[in-house]
Amino acid sequence: MSDPAGVRVVTGGRAWRALAANRVAMAGAALLALLYALALLAPFLAPYGENDIDRARFCHPPTTVHWRSVTGRFGPFVRATRVADPAALRYVEVPAGELPLRWFVRGAPYRLLGLVPCERHLFGVAAPGRVLLLGADPLGRCELTRLLYGAQVSLTVGLVGILISFTLGMLFGGIAGYWGGIADVLMMRGTEVLLSVPALYLVLALRGAFPVDMPSRRVYLGIVAILALVGWAGLARVIRGMVLAIRGADYVLAAEALGMSRWRVLVRHILPNTLSFVIVAATVAVPGYILGEVFLSFLGMGVQEPAASWGNMLQQSRNLDVMVNYPWMLFAPAAAIFVTVLAFNFFGDGLRDALDPRQGPGGNR
Repeated sequence: MSDPAGVRVVTGGRAWRALAANRVAMAGAALLALLYALALLAPFLAPYGENDIDRARFCHPPTTVHWRSVTGRFGPFVRATRVADPAALRYVEVPAGELPLRWFVRGAPYRLLGLVPCERHLFGVAAPGRVLLLGADPLGRCELTRLLYGAQVSLTVGLVGILISFTLGMLFGGIAGYWGGIADVLMMRGTEVLLSVPALYLVLALRGAFPVDMPSRRVYLGIVAILALVGWAGLARVIRGMVLAIRGADYVLAAEALGMSRWRVLVRHILPNTLSFVIVAATVAVPGYILGEVFLSFLGMGVQEPAASWGNMLQQSRNLDVMVNYPWMLFAPAAAIFVTVLAFNFFGDGLRDALDPRQGPGGNR
């Protein structure tokens, strides 16, 4: 490792070729890119506003898209519905009430990418009709809209939480391993104390310290902070062990002999050589953060209504009546969580194999 920069370039090229050859990992990466693109463009893709309520369509089932009308016209359209059984909230289509799907329709105002004021949505139907591709919840809100807006919360919790916790873990682990002495003792004993507390109880206790009426945006930031606080300690111990092995390398000793400060040696020469492990660990850990937010929101301690997240959408499934009679309210967020976690695991496994130095150029051990 006398030329660490050169080693990283060669390793990066080999790793990319191995990753590109892994079809499952690349499929996971493509799926993740699609999910985050959907979350980023959620206000445009969603047919309605996040909290638009339709009091005439409580627990409305998913609408069916038709392609050929009774008059023979071809094209996507939905039919208006009416309540056939108010007690059971059973809806039936009105054959004469054909509503063509329109593209780039005007609707609820929003800011595209949080910056550009817009009111165009990808698709919709003429008012007062509604297109509910994934049905409606007990308040008459579009499930597809809530799912897209919820992705903005549930997907970003993992990325922001990992960024915070892994930064702390690398910093504390690097200082403990490189400085040693009293800094090592204090930091490692602190991480051991943190790791000795069951994460579930610690998360619930920290969340319970928040005010009940805290705004959803602050709750979101609080959840990120809690998950990051719980998650950095384990990484810090691993990074410390890696730094202990690296600090005696020739290039580290040469940098010290040239008069570089210890901070510069740590940041420029030691921690970058832990990045292959950190990247893989982060990819594998993101689903845990997403599930942590889902868990808290499912228990009613996470993001609160009317803001949407996949967790508080799943909270409706605690009602047996919803699970039996309105299963689409459960399947949509559950499927989104399942697909996201599976994609992260596929991509993380492929990235781990690609960055494994024991693998040959072809990706086989």
